[in-house]
Amino acid sequence: MRVLLLNLYFPPDTSATAKSADAIVRALAQTHQVTVLCGRPSYDPAERRPWKLWQAERFEVQCASAQPDPGGNSAAAAASFTVIRVGSTDYPRLRMKLRVLNYLTYTKLAALRSLFIPCDAIFAMTDPPFNGITAAFLAALKGKPLVYDIQDMYPDMAVAGSIVKPGLLARFWERLHRWALRRAARVIVLGEDMRARVVYKDPASKGIDASKVFIVRSGVEPADSSAATPSANAALNPEVIRAIRANFRFVLLHAGNLGFYGAWDTIIAAARQLEGHNIGVVFVGGGAERARLESLAAGAANIRFLDFFPARAIPSVLAAPDAHIVTIKPGLEGVVVPSKMFGIMAAGKPILAVAAATTDVATLGARHGFAICSDPANPAELASAIRNMAANSAQVAAMGQAAAHAATQYSRSGELAKLLSIVANLQP
Repeated sequence: MRVLLLNLYFPPDTSATAKSADAIVRALAQTHQVTVLCGRPSYDPAERRPWKLWQAERFEVQCASAQPDPGGNSAAAAASFTVIRVGSTDYPRLRMKLRVLNYLTYTKLAALRSLFIPCDAIFAMTDPPFNGITAAFLAALKGKPLVYDIQDMYPDMAVAGSIVKPGLLARFWERLHRWALRRAARVIVLGEDMRARVVYKDPASKGIDASKVFIVRSGVEPADSSAATPSANAALNPEVIRAIRANFRFVLLHAGNLGFYGAWDTIIAAARQLEGHNIGVVFVGGGAERARLESLAAGAANIRFLDFFPARAIPSVLAAPDAHIVTIKPGLEGVVVPSKMFGIMAAGKPILAVAAATTDVATLGARHGFAICSDPANPAELASAIRNMAANSAQVAAMGQAAAHAATQYSRSGELAKLLSIVANLQP
């Protein structure tokens, strides 16, 4: 099929949806003719593009040939895809009011340009946050099926983050979003909790037909899957590990964006209860909440904040702590699904899920034995869970082994194969 993929961000953008879009496109391009319609790079890009109304680029991707060579080996065949970048504004992502201009200029130009791109199906992701709605209108106008891949749930996420206030705009956005979900031929979500948010008929859910909602998880990059092997451990950076561990006997780490989605106050309050236990709680990364959290943690010797390390240090960051924190604050179950848990699992590290028991990280952790769940609104319970982990090294080691084993069941290639099957079964 001819597949048109819509997402504002695409490499050299470095956002999570840009990386996901790249992996999806390279998988789809092996059997379909794919065109990506994106904007000018603006999300911490490795490089920028000069303004043009639009500009097209062609990329090749290697895929396995169905025909073996005379020696019986599978040959490599070249596939390709096209990226069309419309002339959206490219203000930095941290300038939120101007970032909205990126959204609006992309939407206007991409919608117009898409009218002249022949396709058999439209594949939409969630940048801009109303991209699914735009794609649903385009799919209806062109008479083509829509595959809607939800990376983050909007407008729920915007309201929870106080970006949009509850009221007329939020209700109108929600109404349009539910129409887009009903219009989609296939809806792809990241986990069981997000599927519940879409399917179940309660006030917080969307009430969409369950038969067209599919789970395709982020999975783990092949490079990450070797993070726990001896050869990879030999290449770990001891300076990064020392910077994270300091002199604590037991270290919990949260590595990633410190945005509005986490139960940060609960974690800080629990960490304060652990002063004097030689247990460190370390945050690596930045985000809108970091300054507030640093103020909240002021004076606590066992709470530390570090900046992001270079990408090449990721295996060392994953390997440094005894366990990792994955957190979702109450009310955001199924709105955001942290994909970083798969890299943690592949590194053979246990997870402390500061999240509701219904979240994907908690249910998968309980199913496979790699995570402990703690109430995101109860600091005392969390502090107790941390003390128990620190006192039971055998349990922590067993959880790490369970994590590494579970990671093999959620490989990126396996999850992408699910997605390819979903697209292949469309009726263009």
